[in-house]
Amino acid sequence: MRVVRDEARLASSFADAAREAQAAFGDGNLYVEKFLERVRHIEIQVLSDGHTVLHLGERDCSIQRRNQKLIEESPSLALDDAVRARIGEAAVRVCRKVGYVNAGTIECILDSASGKFYFMEMNTRVQVEHPVTELVTGIDIVKEQIRIAQGDRLRIAQDQVHLTGHAIECRINAEDPARNFAPSPGQVQSLRLPGGPGIRIDSHMFEGYCIPPYYDSLLAKVIAWGQDRAEACARMRRALSEMTLEGIHTTIPFHLRLLADERFIRGDVHTRFVEDELMRAA
Repeated sequence: MRVVRDEARLASSFADAAREAQAAFGDGNLYVEKFLERVRHIEIQVLSDGHTVLHLGERDCSIQRRNQKLIEESPSLALDDAVRARIGEAAVRVCRKVGYVNAGTIECILDSASGKFYFMEMNTRVQVEHPVTELVTGIDIVKEQIRIAQGDRLRIAQDQVHLTGHAIECRINAEDPARNFAPSPGQVQSLRLPGGPGIRIDSHMFEGYCIPPYYDSLLAKVIAWGQDRAEACARMRRALSEMTLEGIHTTIPFHLRLLADERFIRGDVHTRFVEDELMRAA
């Protein structure tokens, strides 16, 4: 990807990106799209059995670093009821148009100032952040995906999908935030996972587990649900402060710092917030 702000650099940037694409994927074809500053990353969870298409509300994935999501939550503070309805209906129309059958996610970028949203991509699978949608809707997305795969029909209608409370997920990675998020492979010498009301942990870790340097550094997903966003965030802060992982560095200190930031608490964030504002202030 190249961001071009000067027309004089368009041709050279296009050629550079085409060479990279050809080398990496064997296909140098590119497309050009409008670059929007300070946007939100909003995605819509969908379920389709080939007859009925449902959307399960949105997830706000704007807290990112190098285009990789760090925190996801539902519902989004950036959407009012009118925009929420439009973006959900658009996701359903896309699925119907292509005859989609499965669980999936329609990803968009949102210009908060205008309320306009733009299609970015579709992930034709269950995503890492699906638990936040499960907690606010009460719908087991993986179970529904399996039922769809074996030919069953969805058992609910769109007007039966309701979002209750607020959920937030932190991706805990084997990285050292103090060293510019350098990878931190090694052995988990001691492990204590948090619990309590509204807390869910999805992880493969155990004491003695060796984290290799070759793969994705995701260690655990910590998900918190509350009756409102303030309660969900408070439960998340408590859970992370009780979580113990010895033997490696993790992103827990970074997440605690982010959750305490007044701008995050207000919801005044965008996809470049971590790199352009939070990390520069460190």
